[in-house]
Amino acid sequence: MKWNKLGLVWNTDGTQPWSRSHAMGPTPFLRDEKTIRVFLATLDDQGRGRPMFVDVAADNPTRVLNVSPRPLLDIGASGAFDDNGLMAISFVQTKPGELFMYYAGFEICTQIRYRILSGLAISADGGESFTRYSKAPILERTDEELYFRGGPYAMLDEGVFKLWYVAGSEWTNLNGKAMPVYDLRYQKSTDGIHWADRGTLSMAINGEDEHGFGRPWVIKRGPNDYQLFYSIRRRSFGAYRLGYAESTDGIHWVRKDDEMGLDVSPGGFDSHAIMYSAVINVKGKTYCFYNGNNFGEDGFGVAELVE
Repeated sequence: MKWNKLGLVWNTDGTQPWSRSHAMGPTPFLRDEKTIRVFLATLDDQGRGRPMFVDVAADNPTRVLNVSPRPLLDIGASGAFDDNGLMAISFVQTKPGELFMYYAGFEICTQIRYRILSGLAISADGGESFTRYSKAPILERTDEELYFRGGPYAMLDEGVFKLWYVAGSEWTNLNGKAMPVYDLRYQKSTDGIHWADRGTLSMAINGEDEHGFGRPWVIKRGPNDYQLFYSIRRRSFGAYRLGYAESTDGIHWVRKDDEMGLDVSPGGFDSHAIMYSAVINVKGKTYCFYNGNNFGEDGFGVAELVE
Protein backbone atom coordinates (compact mmCIF):
# COMPACT_ATOMS: atom_id res chain seq x y z
CA MET A 1 0.00 0.00 0.00
CA LYS A 2 1.04 3.58 -0.65
CA TRP A 3 -0.46 6.47 1.27
CA ASN A 4 -0.45 10.21 0.77
CA LYS A 5 -0.46 12.01 4.09
CA LEU A 6 -3.00 14.83 3.95
CA GLY A 7 -1.81 16.34 7.21
CA LEU A 8 -3.03 17.21 10.66
CA VAL A 9 -6.82 17.49 10.84
CA TRP A 10 -7.75 18.75 14.30
CA ASN A 11 -6.61 19.22 17.87
CA THR A 12 -8.40 20.63 20.88
CA ASP A 13 -7.84 24.31 21.68
CA GLY A 14 -7.66 23.47 25.37
CA THR A 15 -10.29 25.98 26.48
CA GLN A 16 -12.69 23.45 28.01
CA PRO A 17 -11.83 21.88 31.40
CA TRP A 18 -12.69 18.40 30.07
CA SER A 19 -10.65 18.96 26.89
CA ARG A 20 -7.24 20.43 27.68
CA SER A 21 -5.04 18.34 25.39
CA HIS A 22 -4.72 15.49 22.89
CA ALA A 23 -7.07 14.05 20.27
CA MET A 24 -6.64 10.32 20.86
CA GLY A 25 -7.87 7.30 18.95
CA PRO A 26 -9.63 8.83 15.92
CA THR A 27 -12.49 6.50 15.02
CA PRO A 28 -14.30 7.30 11.74
CA PHE A 29 -17.97 6.52 11.23
CA LEU A 30 -19.84 7.42 8.03
CA ARG A 31 -22.67 9.57 9.38
CA ASP A 32 -24.14 10.33 5.95
CA GLU A 33 -22.90 10.59 2.37
CA LYS A 34 -21.36 14.00 3.06
CA THR A 35 -20.04 13.55 6.59
CA ILE A 36 -17.50 11.39 8.38
CA ARG A 37 -17.94 11.57 12.13
CA VAL A 38 -14.58 11.03 13.82
CA PHE A 39 -15.00 9.96 17.43
CA LEU A 40 -11.97 10.51 19.67
CA ALA A 41 -10.92 11.26 23.24
CA THR A 42 -9.48 14.47 24.64
CA LEU A 43 -7.84 14.74 28.06
CA ASP A 44 -8.51 16.94 31.06
CA ASP A 45 -5.88 18.45 33.38
CA GLN A 46 -5.48 15.08 35.11
CA GLY A 47 -4.97 13.18 31.86
CA ARG A 48 -8.41 11.53 31.92
CA GLY A 49 -10.04 10.94 28.55
CA ARG A 50 -13.64 11.57 27.54
CA PRO A 51 -15.13 10.78 24.12
CA MET A 52 -16.30 13.49 21.74
CA PHE A 53 -16.62 13.85 17.96
CA VAL A 54 -15.29 15.94 15.10
CA ASP A 55 -17.29 15.92 11.86
CA VAL A 56 -15.25 16.21 8.65
CA ALA A 57 -16.25 16.40 5.00
CA ALA A 58 -16.46 13.02 3.28
CA ASP A 59 -14.94 14.46 0.10
CA ASN A 60 -12.18 16.29 1.99
CA PRO A 61 -11.47 14.77 5.41
CA THR A 62 -9.15 17.62 6.40
CA ARG A 63 -12.09 20.06 6.36
CA VAL A 64 -13.76 20.23 9.77
CA LEU A 65 -17.54 20.78 9.69
CA ASN A 66 -18.56 20.50 13.31
CA VAL A 67 -17.14 19.77 16.77
CA SER A 68 -19.14 18.38 19.68
CA PRO A 69 -19.57 21.06 22.38
CA ARG A 70 -19.52 18.58 25.26
CA PRO A 71 -18.26 15.06 25.98
CA LEU A 72 -20.44 12.17 24.87
CA LEU A 73 -19.82 10.30 28.12
CA ASP A 74 -18.23 11.28 31.42
CA ILE A 75 -15.65 9.28 33.33
CA GLY A 76 -16.91 6.54 35.62
CA ALA A 77 -17.69 6.87 39.30
CA SER A 78 -14.80 6.64 41.76
CA GLY A 79 -13.70 3.02 42.00
CA ALA A 80 -15.23 2.04 38.66
CA PHE A 81 -13.16 0.45 35.91
CA ASP A 82 -13.30 3.68 33.87
CA ASP A 83 -12.83 6.26 36.63
CA ASN A 84 -9.55 7.48 35.14
CA GLY A 85 -10.81 7.97 31.60
CA LEU A 86 -12.18 6.18 28.60
CA MET A 87 -11.46 6.01 24.89
CA ALA A 88 -13.98 4.97 22.24
CA ILE A 89 -12.60 2.16 20.08
CA SER A 90 -15.39 1.10 17.71
CA PHE A 91 -19.03 1.74 16.84
CA VAL A 92 -21.67 -0.65 15.55
CA GLN A 93 -25.03 0.43 14.17
CA THR A 94 -27.44 -2.18 15.48
CA LYS A 95 -30.59 -0.62 14.00
CA PRO A 96 -31.59 2.79 12.58
CA GLY A 97 -30.61 5.46 15.09
CA GLU A 98 -28.97 3.04 17.55
CA LEU A 99 -25.21 2.85 17.98
CA PHE A 100 -23.15 0.65 20.28
CA MET A 101 -19.97 2.35 21.48
CA TYR A 102 -17.30 -0.10 22.59
CA TYR A 103 -14.68 1.65 24.67
CA ALA A 104 -11.58 1.06 26.78
CA GLY A 105 -11.81 2.15 30.41
CA PHE A 106 -8.71 3.10 32.39
CA GLU A 107 -8.16 2.60 36.11
CA ILE A 108 -5.07 3.69 38.04
CA CYS A 109 -3.79 0.98 40.38
CA THR A 110 -1.34 0.72 43.28
CA GLN A 111 0.55 -2.54 42.77
CA ILE A 112 0.53 -2.17 38.98
CA ARG A 113 0.48 1.07 36.99
CA TYR A 114 -3.01 0.73 35.56
CA ARG A 115 -5.69 -1.65 34.32
CA ILE A 116 -7.68 -1.52 31.06
CA LEU A 117 -11.08 -3.18 30.64
CA SER A 118 -13.82 -2.76 28.04
CA GLY A 119 -17.19 -1.09 28.42
CA LEU A 120 -20.30 -0.47 26.35
CA ALA A 121 -22.40 2.66 25.90
CA ILE A 122 -25.49 2.95 23.70
CA SER A 123 -26.87 5.84 21.67
CA ALA A 124 -30.53 6.09 20.69
CA ASP A 125 -30.11 9.29 18.66
CA GLY A 126 -27.57 8.31 16.02
CA GLY A 127 -24.46 9.16 18.01
CA GLU A 128 -25.33 12.55 19.49
CA SER A 129 -25.38 11.21 23.07
CA PHE A 130 -24.62 7.94 24.84
CA THR A 131 -25.67 6.12 28.00
CA ARG A 132 -23.64 3.40 29.71
CA TYR A 133 -25.10 -0.07 29.33
CA SER A 134 -23.57 -0.91 32.70
CA LYS A 135 -21.27 0.63 35.28
CA ALA A 136 -19.32 -2.63 35.13
CA PRO A 137 -17.20 -3.70 32.16
CA ILE A 138 -18.54 -6.06 29.52
CA LEU A 139 -15.08 -7.66 29.43
CA GLU A 140 -14.24 -8.23 33.10
CA ARG A 141 -10.98 -9.63 34.47
CA THR A 142 -10.46 -13.38 34.23
CA ASP A 143 -7.65 -15.76 35.17
CA GLU A 144 -6.40 -15.90 31.58
CA GLU A 145 -6.89 -12.18 30.82
CA LEU A 146 -6.14 -10.59 34.16
CA TYR A 147 -4.90 -7.02 33.68
CA PHE A 148 -5.96 -6.02 30.19
CA ARG A 149 -9.08 -6.71 28.15
CA GLY A 150 -9.16 -3.55 26.08
CA GLY A 151 -9.11 -2.14 22.56
CA PRO A 152 -12.50 -3.69 21.68
CA TYR A 153 -13.13 -3.55 17.93
CA ALA A 154 -16.61 -4.93 17.19
CA MET A 155 -18.29 -5.85 13.91
CA LEU A 156 -21.85 -7.02 13.22
CA ASP A 157 -21.42 -9.62 10.50
CA GLU A 158 -24.45 -11.53 9.19
CA GLY A 159 -26.25 -11.25 12.51
CA VAL A 160 -23.24 -12.21 14.63
CA PHE A 161 -21.21 -9.79 16.73
CA LYS A 162 -17.48 -10.36 16.29
CA LEU A 163 -14.93 -8.81 18.61
CA TRP A 164 -11.19 -8.34 18.32
CA TYR A 165 -9.46 -6.99 21.40
CA VAL A 166 -6.12 -7.03 23.23
CA ALA A 167 -5.63 -9.00 26.43
CA GLY A 168 -2.83 -9.94 28.79
CA SER A 169 -1.78 -10.81 32.33
CA GLU A 170 1.76 -9.54 32.69
CA TRP A 171 4.13 -6.58 32.62
CA THR A 172 7.65 -6.22 31.29
CA ASN A 173 10.48 -3.89 32.24
CA LEU A 174 11.54 -1.39 29.59
CA ASN A 175 14.39 0.90 30.59
CA GLY A 176 13.28 0.82 34.21
CA LYS A 177 9.59 1.36 33.45
CA ALA A 178 6.88 -1.30 33.72
CA MET A 179 5.13 -1.75 30.37
CA PRO A 180 2.07 -3.90 29.58
CA VAL A 181 2.22 -7.15 27.64
CA TYR A 182 -0.80 -8.23 25.58
CA ASP A 183 -1.78 -10.17 22.46
CA LEU A 184 -4.74 -10.00 20.06
CA ARG A 185 -7.80 -12.08 20.98
CA TYR A 186 -11.08 -12.87 19.20
CA GLN A 187 -14.56 -13.98 20.19
CA LYS A 188 -18.17 -13.66 19.09
CA SER A 189 -21.57 -12.96 20.66
CA THR A 190 -25.23 -13.13 19.70
CA ASP A 191 -26.16 -9.76 21.23
CA GLY A 192 -22.91 -7.76 21.36
CA ILE A 193 -23.28 -7.39 25.13
CA HIS A 194 -22.48 -10.74 26.72
CA TRP A 195 -19.06 -12.18 26.00
CA ALA A 196 -17.04 -15.21 27.08
CA ASP A 197 -14.48 -15.16 29.88
CA ARG A 198 -11.73 -16.04 27.46
CA GLY A 199 -11.14 -15.29 23.81
CA THR A 200 -9.27 -17.22 21.15
CA LEU A 201 -5.65 -16.19 20.71
CA SER A 202 -5.78 -14.56 17.31
CA MET A 203 -2.31 -13.10 16.90
CA ALA A 204 0.61 -13.36 19.33
CA ILE A 205 3.32 -10.79 19.83
CA ASN A 206 6.93 -11.47 18.91
CA GLY A 207 8.24 -11.84 22.43
CA GLU A 208 11.80 -10.84 21.58
CA ASP A 209 11.03 -7.23 20.67
CA GLU A 210 7.27 -6.66 20.80
CA HIS A 211 5.28 -6.34 23.99
CA GLY A 212 1.84 -5.31 22.76
CA PHE A 213 -0.59 -4.44 20.01
CA GLY A 214 -2.61 -1.23 19.95
CA ARG A 215 -6.23 -0.81 18.88
CA PRO A 216 -7.15 -3.41 16.20
CA TRP A 217 -9.21 -2.27 13.20
CA VAL A 218 -10.74 -4.98 11.01
CA ILE A 219 -12.26 -4.66 7.54
CA LYS A 220 -14.10 -7.50 5.84
CA ARG A 221 -13.62 -7.21 2.08
CA GLY A 222 -15.33 -10.47 1.17
CA PRO A 223 -16.50 -13.87 2.50
CA ASN A 224 -12.91 -15.05 3.04
CA ASP A 225 -11.01 -11.80 2.98
CA TYR A 226 -10.21 -9.78 6.11
CA GLN A 227 -7.78 -6.92 6.69
CA LEU A 228 -6.32 -6.03 10.08
CA PHE A 229 -4.79 -2.65 10.83
CA TYR A 230 -3.13 -2.33 14.23
CA SER A 231 -0.33 -0.68 16.20
CA ILE A 232 2.83 -2.39 17.43
CA ARG A 233 4.65 -1.62 20.67
CA ARG A 234 8.34 -2.50 20.30
CA ARG A 235 11.15 -2.33 22.80
CA SER A 236 13.60 -1.27 20.09
CA PHE A 237 11.58 1.80 19.08
CA GLY A 238 10.10 2.75 22.43
CA ALA A 239 7.09 4.05 20.51
CA TYR A 240 4.25 2.75 18.36
CA ARG A 241 4.48 1.81 14.68
CA LEU A 242 1.69 0.58 12.40
CA GLY A 243 1.14 -3.03 11.38
CA TYR A 244 -0.98 -4.84 8.80
CA ALA A 245 -2.22 -8.42 8.43
CA GLU A 246 -4.63 -10.46 6.30
CA SER A 247 -6.85 -13.45 7.05
CA THR A 248 -9.30 -15.80 5.37
CA ASP A 249 -11.40 -16.34 8.51
CA GLY A 250 -10.81 -13.23 10.64
CA ILE A 251 -9.22 -15.34 13.36
CA HIS A 252 -5.85 -16.54 12.08
CA TRP A 253 -3.71 -13.79 10.60
CA VAL A 254 -0.73 -13.58 8.26
CA ARG A 255 1.32 -10.55 9.19
CA LYS A 256 2.36 -8.28 6.32
CA ASP A 257 3.64 -5.31 8.28
CA ASP A 258 6.00 -4.22 5.50
CA GLU A 259 2.99 -3.71 3.21
CA MET A 260 1.35 -1.13 5.49
CA GLY A 261 3.31 1.67 3.86
CA LEU A 262 2.51 4.33 6.47
CA ASP A 263 5.33 5.33 8.80
CA VAL A 264 6.66 8.28 10.78
CA SER A 265 7.52 11.56 9.05
CA PRO A 266 10.88 13.41 9.11
CA GLY A 267 9.28 16.08 11.27
CA GLY A 268 5.97 17.30 12.61
CA PHE A 269 3.22 15.73 14.69
CA ASP A 270 4.07 12.15 13.63
CA SER A 271 7.88 12.26 13.56
CA HIS A 272 8.50 9.94 16.52
CA ALA A 273 5.46 7.65 16.67
CA ILE A 274 2.46 6.63 14.58
CA MET A 275 -0.50 4.70 16.01
CA TYR A 276 -4.23 3.95 16.23
CA SER A 277 -4.86 3.52 12.50
CA ALA A 278 -8.54 3.48 11.53
CA VAL A 279 -9.47 2.94 7.89
CA ILE A 280 -12.68 3.90 6.10
CA ASN A 281 -13.81 3.63 2.48
CA VAL A 282 -15.83 6.60 1.21
CA LYS A 283 -16.97 7.31 -2.34
CA GLY A 284 -14.34 5.08 -3.90
CA LYS A 285 -11.52 6.45 -1.76
CA THR A 286 -9.80 4.95 1.26
CA TYR A 287 -8.68 7.08 4.18
CA CYS A 288 -6.62 6.20 7.24
CA PHE A 289 -7.08 8.33 10.35
CA TYR A 290 -4.29 8.05 12.92
CA ASN A 291 -2.35 9.60 15.79
CA GLY A 292 1.29 10.60 15.97
CA ASN A 293 3.66 11.52 18.77
CA ASN A 294 2.75 10.98 22.41
CA PHE A 295 -0.64 9.37 21.81
CA GLY A 296 -2.08 12.25 19.80
CA GLU A 297 -0.76 15.17 21.83
CA ASP A 298 -0.77 17.36 18.71
CA GLY A 299 -4.06 16.04 17.33
CA PHE A 300 -5.00 13.48 14.69
CA GLY A 301 -4.11 13.21 11.02
CA VAL A 302 -5.38 11.49 7.91
CA ALA A 303 -3.81 9.82 4.88
CA GLU A 304 -5.33 8.75 1.54
CA LEU A 305 -4.57 5.42 -0.11
CA VAL A 306 -3.14 6.10 -3.57
CA GLU A 307 -2.09 2.59 -4.63
